[in-house]
Amino acid sequence: MRHLASGEPGTPGEPASSGEPASPGKPASPGRPVASVIVPAHDEERTIGRLLDALCAVPGQLEVVVACNGCTDGTASVAARYPVTVLDLPEPSKARALRAADEVAQAFPRVYLDADVEITADGVARLAAAVGPGGAVVAAARRTMPRTGVSLPARWYYDVWEALPTVRSGLFGRGVLAMSEDGVRRIGALPEMMADDLVLSEAFAPAERTIVDDVAVVVHPARTLRDLVRRRARVTTGNVQADRAGLRTPEARTTPGDLWLVVRERPGLALRVPFFLGVVLAGRFRARTAVRQGDFTTWERDASSRV
Repeated sequence: MRHLASGEPGTPGEPASSGEPASPGKPASPGRPVASVIVPAHDEERTIGRLLDALCAVPGQLEVVVACNGCTDGTASVAARYPVTVLDLPEPSKARALRAADEVAQAFPRVYLDADVEITADGVARLAAAVGPGGAVVAAARRTMPRTGVSLPARWYYDVWEALPTVRSGLFGRGVLAMSEDGVRRIGALPEMMADDLVLSEAFAPAERTIVDDVAVVVHPARTLRDLVRRRARVTTGNVQADRAGLRTPEARTTPGDLWLVVRERPGLALRVPFFLGVVLAGRFRARTAVRQGDFTTWERDASSRV
């Protein structure tokens, strides 16, 4: 493991933050970050700079740890240009990257952020302010999914997916989660799971979770049908693993009743539901070998959303 710390962009070796971590739920003292942001990154050379530009817009506001894991591109080199801490881990494992970054990060709350999403530093700070004493244990942002450049079949799928009750209320599929110190301790006891955001969402009772509607995170969807089916295969495999471990509740499953509710509330989606189901079935078919073999480590990667 190679640990790089940057002070000014392009000058690795200087501390990324100083002082003691801020207490959860309390404003940070001058010079102290309001939260530690952990970004696991695997071959994210195309997107990591976009995210770090936003996170580093206010110097000293956030402590950022980028946990590069098993990268074969220039992700670590790009990240090292910014005033962040960069971990260069040889193994491609998101779960282990998160654990390694947690050992390095200093501040609470913690914000776990996917490398390919878009969110502002102010948005991250507001998510962090929503958790801790007197607030929620875990918070997520309002999801926005731009459709520019997305094929018609993929747009139809996402139109139905975003309307599902479990998707509207769940914390998964948002690419960002803020957690109090208590929440971080709790997830530390969870086993490694492919469907990590689903399992994290399920680890907290509804009363402990919140979605901060005035904070938006841009989640880029799969642009092509082929990449969408790859993504669905990963979802299917992760769900099976979570089910076998007893970590997914019935409320997190999509039922025919949920689809009927979607059609009743939005009749215009009726013709898109059969296509949605077709994509789900195609994903299950693609995932069948991994499920049969118990392969819960092979990651079906969607490259189109990173263009």
